Amino acid sequence: MTSAPPAPRSKVIFVNRYFFPDQSATSQMLSDLAFGLAKRGFSIHVLCSRQRYDQPRANLAALEVINGVTVHRVWTTRFGRDRLAGRALDYLSFYISSAWILPKMLNRADIVVAKTDPPLISIVAMMAAKAKGARLINWLQDIFPEVATQLGNNPLPRWVNAIVRRVRDSTLRAADMNIVLGERMREFVERLGIPAAKICVVENWADNDAGPPGEAECTLRKQLGLAGKFVVGYSGNLGRAHEFQTLLDAAALLDADKDIAFLMIGGGVGMTALKQAVERRRMGNFQFLPYQPRITLPDSMTAADVHWVSLLPALEGLIVPSKLYGILASGRPVIFVGDPDGEVARLIGPANAGVSVAVGDARDLARQIVELKSDSGRCALMGRNGYRLYRDNFTPNRALARWGDILARATPGVALKPRDPIAGV
Repeated sequence: MTSAPPAPRSKVIFVNRYFFPDQSATSQMLSDLAFGLAKRGFSIHVLCSRQRYDQPRANLAALEVINGVTVHRVWTTRFGRDRLAGRALDYLSFYISSAWILPKMLNRADIVVAKTDPPLISIVAMMAAKAKGARLINWLQDIFPEVATQLGNNPLPRWVNAIVRRVRDSTLRAADMNIVLGERMREFVERLGIPAAKICVVENWADNDAGPPGEAECTLRKQLGLAGKFVVGYSGNLGRAHEFQTLLDAAALLDADKDIAFLMIGGGVGMTALKQAVERRRMGNFQFLPYQPRITLPDSMTAADVHWVSLLPALEGLIVPSKLYGILASGRPVIFVGDPDGEVARLIGPANAGVSVAVGDARDLARQIVELKSDSGRCALMGRNGYRLYRDNFTPNRALARWGDILARATPGVALKPRDPIAGV
């Protein structure tokens, strides 16, 4: 009698609109994790669009294998993020294409991991998983529709919004696990009635293989003429969730101090609005740069003496500013403007890795900047504490190990290799 053929190898399928070579934040996290898991022996597939975050009309290959990861790119409209209607059509077309393709990719005992771009893609993932007997994991980078409601740009009527939330909650209950980014987010998901056993905190990470920065001036700092100045920096997307008026008013109070400069690197609607406000006020202590290539991030991050992070208090528990981890990895102190009991404040306060300032208190923010400028020893100590916090909690290896353990418990028949670091391209 012949034996039955072996069961097909279980797959892990991540669903997110963007993936490598796209360089947006969610894409970088997913790309790093997918490549690292593939190196450890998991069969990793990614279902994404053919777009890039900054190039909506890009038409990436429909199917390719990158670093052991099989990438399936589905058709979508390509209007981009400039207008709400166009963005909504991009979302809708991704939902439709994913709902058509994902069930064809899934086998019984596969795992589908739904991220949150586009919002509520977990609904499509849940239906496909149920139809094929697969398992569902939600990776919550943010929580919709609550984020849209708090920002005042939720287009859904109240009764529709209530239905969407109930369906969204059903995806959280149906999941084997819901991965959240911090304790405040865990608390929020628990308040939705999701059992604690189905919630796991796995923070995002930053990549710093070089160790803490040395004392030498970085190249970008010299190029910008900032040598000898105390530089308050920002790096990344400045969006609707990030309050900047407090920083703008503090910078106005400090405008006469020519030894203090503000270096803003990145983009987003908030960055555009901040730049316009600086130009209207004719403030001379700001410099603005576009996003920097990932390979130069260690240099651009160390161009600042301290880094500013902000989050509207109403969004605590719904979003965690992931740029925090890159700041800690760069060995620089954090100045957080937001809820004094927020996720960032809870991390940097006990670790003495930075300071927190309430939204709207520009005088306190200006005072904190002056005090850090005047006490280089304190500033350096906070930077070292921040790097230690990063090294102990927010490295790629730690995140990969935790994800690997979660997926291994849910994936039968996977022979894992020794733990390798998360490895991008």
